[in-house]
Amino acid sequence: MSLVLDHLLSIIVLAPFVGCLVLLAIPPERKTAARVVALASGLVSLVLSCVAWALYDGQAGGFQFRETYSWITSLGIRYSLGADGISIAMLLLTGVIIVTGVFASWTLEERCKEFLTLLMFLVTGVFGVFVALDLFFLFLFYEIAVLPMYLLIGIWGTGRKEYSAMKLTLYLMLGSAFILTGILALYHLDPRHTFDMVELSGGSQLGLGLQRALFLAFYVGFGVLAGIFPFHTWSPDGHASAPTAVSMLHAGVLMKLGAYGVIRTCVAMFPEVAPGLMPLVATIAAINIVYGAFSAMGQTDLKYVIAYSSVSHMGVVMLGIASLTPVGMAGAVMQMVSHGIMTGLFFALVGLVYQKAHTRDILAMGGFARRMPGIAVAFTVGGLASFGLPGTSGFVAETLVFLGTFARYPVVVAVAVTGVVVTAVYVLRLVQKVFLGPMSDKWQDLTDASRTEWVALVSLASLLLIVGLWPRPLVDLINHGLRTLGMEL
Repeated sequence: MSLVLDHLLSIIVLAPFVGCLVLLAIPPERKTAARVVALASGLVSLVLSCVAWALYDGQAGGFQFRETYSWITSLGIRYSLGADGISIAMLLLTGVIIVTGVFASWTLEERCKEFLTLLMFLVTGVFGVFVALDLFFLFLFYEIAVLPMYLLIGIWGTGRKEYSAMKLTLYLMLGSAFILTGILALYHLDPRHTFDMVELSGGSQLGLGLQRALFLAFYVGFGVLAGIFPFHTWSPDGHASAPTAVSMLHAGVLMKLGAYGVIRTCVAMFPEVAPGLMPLVATIAAINIVYGAFSAMGQTDLKYVIAYSSVSHMGVVMLGIASLTPVGMAGAVMQMVSHGIMTGLFFALVGLVYQKAHTRDILAMGGFARRMPGIAVAFTVGGLASFGLPGTSGFVAETLVFLGTFARYPVVVAVAVTGVVVTAVYVLRLVQKVFLGPMSDKWQDLTDASRTEWVALVSLASLLLIVGLWPRPLVDLINHGLRTLGMEL
């Protein structure tokens, strides 16, 4: 047991990778065995993430469960892992999404083994980003998380999948170029010549002009993955073409890598120049919120509605980060968790509707609740969380973000709040059109979710309500993480 605790974070990161290796050895025709292996590796990471949450010492705060090993001594590159409250919250989110994603893909037949192998490889990178304390390994894990998306969408996607896969890859490679340039410049220009994120988080020793340039490089680089305007256009196409589990990971977790990267670099490493540049970040965030909401309202493809809503909700995350206040920052991380669960649920539901109705055209739907009552209830729960109804996780997150940001940017918040109103309009219209009202005779053969599919739907919908009704444990965990940024509620 002590061996597991001594290498807790490494096991969380490597469990999906071990699952990849086992999957490679499984014959392609043994699809059930492949699903069980993927599920088991995801469960290991989820359970150990819960263990990390239980064992994290909130009084001490800071990065815990540290592991550090020299990798390239001459360059100061080290395999260094550690987790604070923010990291653990993201580990929990990733564990939940990958486990429910496997359940949501349980009926996938086409090249099941290869699909799950790439999925586990991708999630290895995601876990790694959230615990890496060395910029080199942060970038390495980031690339591992991003690159499999091309194959997952290009092979198993729908619609214009080749176009969407290539567009996503090119945009994210552009972001990676900014990140890598920022890392190399920081290493060579900073007198400490280190990749150690903990040491660099103490404040930069560079001139203010260089700090601003590096801040913007990291902001644009990570912001591309977070869907910041105008670099967001890859996201709706990628969401719409991706298979169900990939959409769940894409919106639920991958976009969070961008926001997490902004916190760990822009906020933590450049505290001197961050206050002067955050008005720009806040303004772009408000554009994201309003533009994403209006774009979602204008869609007739069910998956594009959810995809554009993700652009809007990630704007709320970036707005909370821009506040540079403990309340706003806590709200940003809470929104990352809430949005991750919510979009995971939404894309699982959209995948089921498409699988059963063979269409995503909202105008062709109607009355589905008569044949899919469970799916209708789960979709309604997700919709209520989407526009922040009290009692859901979305309400807690958005309230904290707007409270924390209003004192600094009242006009920006006033504009951003209109996005919440628009979100309520399109969500309620969507529920009414798809699940209520008259139903055509051609939908008489529709069925509700199967037993394995229910595992994902019930788990995610329940978490939205549990976090909304009892947010304190998660807020406390996030607050412990804020101490590494010099903040505390």
